[in-house]
Amino acid sequence: MLAWKGILSEAQMRALVVYVKGFSPRFASERPVPVAATRQVASSPESIEKGRAAYDALACGACHGEGGTGADAVAGGLKDDWGNDVYAPNLTEPWSFRGGRTAAEIYLRLRTGINGTPMPSFADTAKDEDLWNVANYVVSLARKPVWEMTADELKAHYASQTKKDAASPVQRGRSLVNTMACAHCHTPVDREGRALPGLSFAGGMKMRLVVWGEVVSANLTSDNETGLGRYGDDDIKRAFTRGIKHDGSRMLPFPMGWAAYANLTPQDQDAVVAYLRTLPAVKNQIPPPARLGLVDFLSAKFQMLLGGKDFPIVVFAGNAGSAGNPSSPAAAQH
Repeated sequence: MLAWKGILSEAQMRALVVYVKGFSPRFASERPVPVAATRQVASSPESIEKGRAAYDALACGACHGEGGTGADAVAGGLKDDWGNDVYAPNLTEPWSFRGGRTAAEIYLRLRTGINGTPMPSFADTAKDEDLWNVANYVVSLARKPVWEMTADELKAHYASQTKKDAASPVQRGRSLVNTMACAHCHTPVDREGRALPGLSFAGGMKMRLVVWGEVVSANLTSDNETGLGRYGDDDIKRAFTRGIKHDGSRMLPFPMGWAAYANLTPQDQDAVVAYLRTLPAVKNQIPPPARLGLVDFLSAKFQMLLGGKDFPIVVFAGNAGSAGNPSSPAAAQH
């Protein structure tokens, strides 16, 4: 998110605010209530210790973990108001905070919560002094960012991170799967690009690879018949790191980037499998790849070789599995 001061004029920024507020009817029907902040409690060892106790009493560790790293957090599967996966921030990395990293800014988040997310308001459940103390405690948790570390500090930091990842393979696997954007291809969407309800990671996204034919993304859930339920761990790792399917057939090195995933460490490969094992079973039969007809193949080949056209992968909205047919009029290319 860029800073637009100096790029947009004051009048343009105010006009943009008016436009953005038009996205929600709440701005037209509700009046904002100012947050009356009490006097700030200065940070001190005593305040930080009280903040740590209040942090525990308010069960902040359920989402953020003891010490704020999230490593031992017990609240998993967090969703925002639109059903999207969300993750509690690592409180030792304040540069990732929404709303600022100072004690005053953290205090306001504790007072108001964050709309649309599981982060609640503690205005009615905690004393204001306790919220200031928690804010001071959270500020005290900040670690040095990697761009300020020495070589020895970096080595120690990543060694510690590897140890934590080994202790929480499912959490590490979730992080990797999200970073690699696996859900982007393995969750079918409608014509507006919205994930189809109940089909998260269930596959069924149909992709036309021009001269190579059509493929449909696999069902990664733990369903025994149509997903990975009966696959061994080695079968799954072989598929996403070597491109070899359960039946021994080979995948193209695109759109599934198995050639890149081959560089994952053995520990990270195991973590990905551990996370995939936690996905709820969804029955969704995936059809096999389809070859182009001779006429379509020759036409595409001619245009690529002689016409110099670069054909992108064409993705069809909808679900090519048991829940729908992407070739129907209701489906759309995007």
